[in-house]
This record gives sequence, structure tokens and C-alpha cells, in this order.
Amino acid sequence: MARATAAALTAALVATGAGSAVAADGPGRSASKAPVDVKASDASKFSTSAEEDYAPINGLYGVDSAGDMWAYVPNGEGGLDSRLYNGYGWENSRFITQVDHDADGFSDGIWDVTGSQLYYTEWGTDQQLFVGNGWNIYDRLLSTGNLGGAAADDLLARDKSGVLYLYLGYGNGKLTQRYRVGGGWNAYTHIAGQGDLTGDGKNDIVAKDSSGVLWLYKGTGDYKAPFTSRTRIGGGWNTYNNVVSVGDIDIDGITDLVARDKNGALYLYKGTGNAASPYKSRVKIGSGGWNTYRLMF
Repeated sequence: MARATAAALTAALVATGAGSAVAADGPGRSASKAPVDVKASDASKFSTSAEEDYAPINGLYGVDSAGDMWAYVPNGEGGLDSRLYNGYGWENSRFITQVDHDADGFSDGIWDVTGSQLYYTEWGTDQQLFVGNGWNIYDRLLSTGNLGGAAADDLLARDKSGVLYLYLGYGNGKLTQRYRVGGGWNAYTHIAGQGDLTGDGKNDIVAKDSSGVLWLYKGTGDYKAPFTSRTRIGGGWNTYNNVVSVGDIDIDGITDLVARDKNGALYLYKGTGNAASPYKSRVKIGSGGWNTYRLMF
């Protein structure tokens, strides 16, 4: 991913909100822009020219039980700024995930599943693209970046029998036909990823199983076989009821992981870039209240 200047980061994250998005027969909902002020003290953490292979930088979003959307953006100091109201009408969305179409390191919009329908909404517009029907067959859906080798982010979807599929993104919200990744993925309660965890330039994912073990799947860049065999990261992850990655939270160029415990506290696991030990020890970045969100993305 290209690293932007501090000014470009400000502009990109300010645009990390969606305008009112209503298709002719789509669900009515809205999402406003999330204004972000990158502190002057953060400027030294960004290159003055674009660099390759840095992790994406995105806000962390949550949807509460009322359907209101809230945005948290990295504060440049290893945590998140106070939440910003970002819209309403998302109470019927089953899944929401951010997507970057042009590999600039910032999300351009969101895919969401409402009922059996998949929609794409571009940040900052009032347009909502209907992508397709039949998405109620899936019990897990997320974009973990570019897995197939092209510039645009792709989409992973797991069906109720545990088969994982990959849809390649066209860069405009639309998707190719699905490609079968493999079976047995219903062993996992959570799947997350947004960027390269291991330093090889390929996007990776992690998956938490029902016994609380977290596993690493290294990306290959080949859509026909997008992941290598899994390797064990560690146990004890059952203390968390959600794990999510939106990219680089502490602005060091490496993708990170956030985890919410059963009491509603939020923890940051900073990425190391080392496949043998991909995360540093956890740091608490939210003392409580995060259980208010039924969706985090």
C-alpha cells in the first residue's frame, strides 16, 4: 500500500464517511463524513513522499443496536480518538466491511449485507450500488484487502457448511464469480485481516477457533490458492468476543489487530512483521463500553 503524507492522510480520513445512500429499491440509511484532525506531532511519522508496502490506515467503525454508526480514527499515538457520529439506519445490516479500490491505503467505501442482498456504498456519496442477491447463504463476510494480486480489495465469504469463498473485486464495488478456498472454516468463530502481517508483501489473515487458539494464514497473492497452511499464533483468545483488523492503528507501517473482551474493553495488538511472532503484547486502548456495538469493522 502506498503511504501518504500527513496532509493526504487528513484528507483521506476526512472522507472516511458515507453520504446518504439509497438505491431505488434499497434500504434507507445515511452516514455522514467523519472529520479527522491529524495532530502536528504526528507529521514525523509519515513520509513526505509515497512509499510502497505500508499497511492501510482506516478508522474503526461500530454499529450499535439502534443502527447508528460511529467512527473512531487513529490518534497518531497508538490509540483512537473519541467517537464521531457517522449515520443511522444500519440496524438490519448483517455484515459491513470496508473496501479500498485503488490501493492507496485508505478505504473507499463499504460492502454490506442486508437481508439476502449485497450492497456497495461509496464513502461521501449518496449512491448505493446493488451488487447481488443470495448472500443470506453466508454466515461470515469480510474484506481483508487484496488477496488475488490485482489492485482492488477482494471479499471473503463463508457459507453455513464452513466452506470459504473468495470474490475478486473489480475496483468499483462489483465482484467476480466466487472461487472456492476450502472447507472446514466453520472451526473459526472470527476471521480478521487487513494488510501484510509477515513482511512478504502479501495480505494475510488470522482466525480464532472455538477453543481460543489464534491461527495465522499467510497470503500467497494467488486467487486460486490464496493462503498457505495455517500456523499457530497462541491460545487464550477466548477472552475476546470480537477481533477485528482495519489496518495500521499505531502508524508504524505494520497492520495491527484490535480485540474486544467480554467486559467491553478494547485491546490493541501491534503488528511486528514477523511471521513467527506476529503481534506484540496487548495494550488497552478502550476501558469499556465497546460491547455497545453489534458490528465492528
